[in-house]
Amino acid sequence: MNQDQQNIKLINQNQPLASSGLTLPQALFRQAERLAPDKIAIREKAYGIWNTFNWQEYLQHARFTALGLRSLGLQQGDNVALILDNDAEWLFSELGSQVLGAVTVSLFTSAVSKEILYGINRIEASYVFAQDQEQVDKLLENRDQVPSIKQVIYVDPTGMRNYQNDPWLVSYAQLLKLGEALDRELPELFETELWKRKSDETALMIMTSGTTGLPKMVMLSHDNFADMASKWLQTSPIDVGDNWISISPPAWIVDQMWGVGVTLFGGLTMNFPETEETVVEDFREIGPSIIITSSRFWEDLASKIRVKMTETGLIKRLFFNIAQKIGQAVLKREENGKTVHLPLRILQGFAKITVFRPLLDRIGCLGFKAAYTGGHPISPEVIRFFRINGLNLKQCYGMTESGGIFQVQPDGEVKPETVGKPLPGAEVKITEDQEVLVRSKSVFQGYYQNPEATNEAIQGGWFLTGDAGYIDDDGHLVILGRKQDIMRTRDGEPFSPDFIETRLKFSPYIKEAVIWGESKPHLSAFINIDFENVGVWAEEHKIPYTTYLDLSKQPAVEELISKEVKEVNRTLPEAMQLVKIMLLYKLLDADDEELTRTGKVRRKFVAQRYEELIEALYSDKTELDVKGQVNYRDGTIGTIESTIRILFL
Repeated sequence: MNQDQQNIKLINQNQPLASSGLTLPQALFRQAERLAPDKIAIREKAYGIWNTFNWQEYLQHARFTALGLRSLGLQQGDNVALILDNDAEWLFSELGSQVLGAVTVSLFTSAVSKEILYGINRIEASYVFAQDQEQVDKLLENRDQVPSIKQVIYVDPTGMRNYQNDPWLVSYAQLLKLGEALDRELPELFETELWKRKSDETALMIMTSGTTGLPKMVMLSHDNFADMASKWLQTSPIDVGDNWISISPPAWIVDQMWGVGVTLFGGLTMNFPETEETVVEDFREIGPSIIITSSRFWEDLASKIRVKMTETGLIKRLFFNIAQKIGQAVLKREENGKTVHLPLRILQGFAKITVFRPLLDRIGCLGFKAAYTGGHPISPEVIRFFRINGLNLKQCYGMTESGGIFQVQPDGEVKPETVGKPLPGAEVKITEDQEVLVRSKSVFQGYYQNPEATNEAIQGGWFLTGDAGYIDDDGHLVILGRKQDIMRTRDGEPFSPDFIETRLKFSPYIKEAVIWGESKPHLSAFINIDFENVGVWAEEHKIPYTTYLDLSKQPAVEELISKEVKEVNRTLPEAMQLVKIMLLYKLLDADDEELTRTGKVRRKFVAQRYEELIEALYSDKTELDVKGQVNYRDGTIGTIESTIRILFL
């Protein structure tokens, strides 16, 4: 190789991979060809140690996984279910299956058996990858209800010794050995199968959240992922070899969009933290360049920071409060397009040195070039809080059906109340009834075995999102909420529950809020307290408590939450202000079907389950005796009896 050829190779290694016409496994193959062995593809932490895979090792594991599946009998057109955590085996299993023309579906490991069985039976999965004994048990206990499954491959062998004689089960380690043996026997088979596949074929399916009914299966092609990757690689401040950290479940579109889309075509390093509890520590160790995760993550992190600052010493608290005022002044001028004068810049520099940088370092976010939030509306105050403290947090917008996030706040013109502007190649328009429509190459192929729903969702090449919104004078999209959730009071005043709920959840003491008021004389709300933060507050104020129910019934806690809601009321138009609230006796829970697995409230289901409580909010009652059920993950059902007070604001 001459010097010119070497220079071209070096340039190519530092550029994203051209995505046109490649399937996801083919993109992996090309990256393994062109990227040097010192380029890390995957890094995952186990027992406190970071283990790595370069691109060649990544390809080899996908290769042996594919050939192992072929040894078990997997054929083109089969569907494969993945009940896996965020780790390397998710990527190996997904891409390995796709090499053979199979379609994968990721399911939440947190899902109860009923949800797992629904997903498997909906696609008639032939093969299932299960993370560990817990997931295997969900299948074994209901074996007669999943007749399509030919084989279950488990990843973590812990606790599986007594299962080894069951021919229905095979370990992932055994699968790799089967693949390695077949590779020795037929060394050309892998590449023959790899290059048979076409980029317009379905790569995987993702189950919708099911906020309004039974979930649908969204079919996404390799081209959909390649197009979305191209959009992000054109616009994001990322380079080959940059770190991206995966902290949302593989069953969510965002981690699929980045994990098998952007990282593959961009040559990024995919990082998997050890546990949810070690995320901040893991951030600090690897210094990720970019993060995109759910609004709940940022809401919780903002709440923890604000609560911690109330516990710190007087001097630190004073410096923090002064720095917040400086940051607010800078941000206000920037948002209004005004110049930040030199004296204020100097004060901002002082705040960065003394507060902002140490704070970002403490939470592991100092190295981020950009941070994004999506999946659910977020309070503009959460965005402002992090931006004041020096984190370039921006709100995004997208859907599973759009292939992921296609709308982002651009640098230099971030408006916290909006979701920004479309990425290159995405078109957005608003209908007369304010529905948001999008057209892009990344829009899905359709709903699996549901042509009627597909035809309703895609009309004239445009995907109907079902969200209501408008485009402001600066070309930014403002999302009002789900079109069907836009409500009107008895006096005809329209309001968006999401708009109010996100602002309530900026309080560090409010975990969840559900607004009511359709055709009613006023607005009311269910409130879930943040058990951890309110618990800390109660301990500081020497208020004894035992359980969540006990804490939520404390008069001082009721007064605390009422005060927080009144603060939000002052920022809302009169027609949108809350008149009554009720502190629920339990946390809304996905296991009780009150939330989706991505944390969205299933409003209709909650309305049906708590109909009596809603009626009480619009009566002259001041308290109500309740008896409710709680479904535990082991299948048992518990009963809660309590008296709930209705709080007038």
